[in-house]
Amino acid sequence: MTVPTHNRVLSGMRPTGKLHLGHYHGVLKNWITLQHEYECYFFVADYHALTTHYEEPQIIGASVMDMVIDWLAAGVNPSNARLFVQSAVPQHAELHLLLSMLTPLGWLERVPSYKDQQEKLRERDLATYGFLGYPLLQSADILIYKAGLVPVGDDQVAHVELTREVARRFNHLYGREPDFEDMVMAAVRKMGKKNAKLYREARKRYQEQGDQESLQHGRALLDSQVNLSMGDRERLYGYLEGSGRIILPEPQALLAPASKMPGTDGQKMSKSYNNTISLREDPRVIEQKLRTMPTDPARVRRNDPGDPAKCPVFQLHRVYSDDARRDWVVEGCTTAGIGCLDCKQPVIDAVLAELAPLRERAKEFEQDPQRVRNILQEGAEAARDSADETMKEVKAAIGLNY
Repeated sequence: MTVPTHNRVLSGMRPTGKLHLGHYHGVLKNWITLQHEYECYFFVADYHALTTHYEEPQIIGASVMDMVIDWLAAGVNPSNARLFVQSAVPQHAELHLLLSMLTPLGWLERVPSYKDQQEKLRERDLATYGFLGYPLLQSADILIYKAGLVPVGDDQVAHVELTREVARRFNHLYGREPDFEDMVMAAVRKMGKKNAKLYREARKRYQEQGDQESLQHGRALLDSQVNLSMGDRERLYGYLEGSGRIILPEPQALLAPASKMPGTDGQKMSKSYNNTISLREDPRVIEQKLRTMPTDPARVRRNDPGDPAKCPVFQLHRVYSDDARRDWVVEGCTTAGIGCLDCKQPVIDAVLAELAPLRERAKEFEQDPQRVRNILQEGAEAARDSADETMKEVKAAIGLNY
């Protein structure tokens, strides 16, 4: 379940250097929206980069600043979100270690991306504990902040589900405090007679009849209580469901809009395909890349009609053009009324217009790298404070608070 009072969003990105339009349309634009709606934690996943590039750590270090500058230039705002580097918050690694003690090996081996990545990266030696355990490190990344929502694509939903299973197992093993019932009753009394009665009724209907509406009503009731401590609230969430105290809330996957940004060859935009347009690319280079994009092979000559469905450039029109412009392209292409360069020009203009202000903002951060480091340091300090609260609860629940 998601504890509403922990309505946080957690998302990270491996440091791969300067970002491209695929990152912007697939991730950053979503982050920019989310930062105004939730309490957001956005981090540089440098530990995760080591799971596949442990032999080339110098690449990781050189990539962090480039990537964060692109975040800031795109509009991710440190006033609205906490930006930090994963390894600057050691609680990520500490919680990962503790969770590894109770996570069955089979849970990690069945994560779909485990074998997929091994197949795609066959040139690398990925027969390591770190690579096997990276989905659990992702779980620690989420649970250390008790994040309620995790923006992911379809291919990452399994990772969030693993996190939910791990949280459930942790709560089952360690959520039953010796005086749990007494502490629950004391917390219920703090709600006042009327709300306490409504809470008990909701719990009874849910536990006896499985009434999901009563469960939601009970959660909403708890969320509205301003005089409950965090610990009391988590005990009452657990008691409502018939379990112990919810120490690590189960997150929900927040399906991010699928990126429809094609590369300059029509495939998905990716550095591995060498088909990207970087966010800070020189305008002349961008124009050259787009002018030389392949089009429908059937259009050998200017007066040959074409099929936009077979043309990579039309995929860019789906991103950058309105209905009227796309209709103009379809009409002109299928009748040979326009040439391929005529078709490309509106896309060139749109991409250059989109990236011009971003490139200008990036210059400010490029010229003042200390400002970027300060942003990351402040974000890490805030993240550590939050993570430390979780670790205190986790250690107390396990019994490591000697």
